[in-house]
Amino acid sequence: MSSLEFDPEVSRQIEAMYTTPDVIEQRRVVRTALALRPGDRVLDVGVGPGLLAAEMAAEVGPDGRICGIDISDSMLAIASTRAAVPGGPRIELEAASVDRLPYGAQDFDVVVSTQVFEYVDDVPSALAEIRRVLRPAGRVVLLDTDWGSIVWRSSDDARMARVLTAFEDHLQDPHLPRTLGDALDKAGFTRTHLQVIPLLNVGFDHRTYSAGLIDIVAAFVPGHAGVTSAEAEAWADDLRSQGDSYFFSLNRYLFVASAL
Repeated sequence: MSSLEFDPEVSRQIEAMYTTPDVIEQRRVVRTALALRPGDRVLDVGVGPGLLAAEMAAEVGPDGRICGIDISDSMLAIASTRAAVPGGPRIELEAASVDRLPYGAQDFDVVVSTQVFEYVDDVPSALAEIRRVLRPAGRVVLLDTDWGSIVWRSSDDARMARVLTAFEDHLQDPHLPRTLGDALDKAGFTRTHLQVIPLLNVGFDHRTYSAGLIDIVAAFVPGHAGVTSAEAEAWADDLRSQGDSYFFSLNRYLFVASAL
């Protein structure tokens, strides 16, 4: 498997990670940047488990519209359980990818995509599609991780480096934020806001984002960059055994741009 497949098991793991306090805070920052108003029409590219979509539906109210697309049937099935939002529009879900959006020109006021573009193999084409479906002066909000920013305490730094290098195989561009601003400029957007959103977990706690990430990394990396199953298991056991000494930090980058 050269990329991470969001099958039912992984999708459930992602949902659990997205309900941790650190990712709940991340969504709060994203919603602040979105600055949604009642009646807004919003497209969520890579809707995932539907947590952000449901929160946005409550903000745009019954006269608004929330559409969500994803390439994972498992993610869409989870999102469908959140499609009915009290006081908001029913979330419209569809299987589709960002390079071929199933919507008309200028259908949306806002397009948001979190933790998706680092998986996209043709970012310029994806941004062109987003610009097509946005109304003039519509906004795009993108959030992606630079995996070079990760700081993860380990008793074996060389093993940690091998595991993290292997995990980068699940992405098209593990360092996308470094070039995303230029890509937005070339696609005809005007950048209006850039912000770093750090994730910081100190002391091992299974209710944090990074604790869930351990399981996903350990399952993916065997067979990549020479990492064996035994090595991945030892890596994961080392992290879980650190107790109060556990330390994890990772930076995500939020881009807001206007389709002027």
